[in-house]
Amino acid sequence: MKALIQRVTRAEVLIEGKLYGEIGKGILVLLGVEKGDTEEDVAYISRKVPHLRIFEDTNKKMNLSAIDIKGEFLVISQFTLSAHCRKGNRPSFDLAEEPSRARELYLQFTDKLRKTGLLVKTGDFGAYMQVHLVNDGPVTILIDSKK
Repeated sequence: MKALIQRVTRAEVLIEGKLYGEIGKGILVLLGVEKGDTEEDVAYISRKVPHLRIFEDTNKKMNLSAIDIKGEFLVISQFTLSAHCRKGNRPSFDLAEEPSRARELYLQFTDKLRKTGLLVKTGDFGAYMQVHLVNDGPVTILIDSKK
């Protein structure tokens, strides 16, 4: 399982031109579920994301977590994180999990994140979406449950 996280001052997702979800200061999570991912991968990523110390303290040092600042989360399903581009110029998505299983693990992830008590917004799994964000820093980190 891969989570590409971006520290944001705000982010929103649009579906068919209509606002579907938006957050203020917090973390945009692009979540990619791969074949073989399990509940253990969900548990690892859902523990790691809200506790990563990527927000600045009063000394301008990244020392605070989303929990510390009462940040918000926008979680978007992103099967393209599983792209394999080694051969040729057309990405292969063979490593991406089948949609029904991927949706199940995606929903488990969002449920666990909600248990932090912080605001969690989502896109619509499998929908064509437009995501707008203001990356703060910029800070972008890839978390891979297998590495």
